[in-house]
Amino acid sequence: MEVDIDFTQSAQENANAYYEKAKKLERKLQGADKAVKELEKRLADAGAEQQAVRKRITKTEPKEWYEKFHWFFASNGMLAVGGRDARQNELINSRYFEDNDLFFHSDIFGASVVVLKGGLAAPPEVRAEAAQFAACYSSAWEKALNNIDVYAMKRDQVGKLTNKGSLGTGSFSLRGEREWYRSVQLALCLFTAEGRLSAVPMNTFHALKEKPGIYVSVTQGREKKSDAAKAIASWLGYDNLDTVMQQLPAGSFHIEKKGAKGMQVQ
Repeated sequence: MEVDIDFTQSAQENANAYYEKAKKLERKLQGADKAVKELEKRLADAGAEQQAVRKRITKTEPKEWYEKFHWFFASNGMLAVGGRDARQNELINSRYFEDNDLFFHSDIFGASVVVLKGGLAAPPEVRAEAAQFAACYSSAWEKALNNIDVYAMKRDQVGKLTNKGSLGTGSFSLRGEREWYRSVQLALCLFTAEGRLSAVPMNTFHALKEKPGIYVSVTQGREKKSDAAKAIASWLGYDNLDTVMQQLPAGSFHIEKKGAKGMQVQ
């Protein structure tokens, strides 16, 4: 070990100088040790927070086959599913549209195929709920149309073949009389139940016997989809923003946070 000696100073002065240097080094070491401990604590806190977020999101991840589509349960408990794009429209028609179901579609180019499971046995008010769902998930929302006509058809009326051959993805041949629903309003309600985010037609929500404490009414407006989704996620305490975005139609929005009695809340 080498020690520098200042011969212009006395031995006591040299010793004092080294003593002061030693104290400075000790303080730096203590400061470094404190900084390391604070960093370790921050990393631990961040890890715990990330784990908590993962747990919350896990609760809202899709668990049922229908959650990869647009979906809702009607006021009588019947399930309706709708395609998010042409590929999903095709999938619903080929795999999930059965003989006792009803097919709903808005009378406009660019719309979700909605299938009401068991729809042939559905009462008129439930069929009207499925029609409103189909209206909401159509290009009518993005085109700022307040109302749109919707029709319903049976399994044997919807096909893929014409006299010119098979139709492309998301296109269907329709035969026979249609069951019409005229001037259907575009309006949804969003709420959470048992960790899931539900988006239901407005008329379904009004028919529910037990309503959630907080819900969001969604109609056409001027708010961007991304901003509306962030507000909805915050109001409902729902962490998975991607799911909120998926549940909203294409277009812009007017949203209101409401309580169980339908009153707007802050």
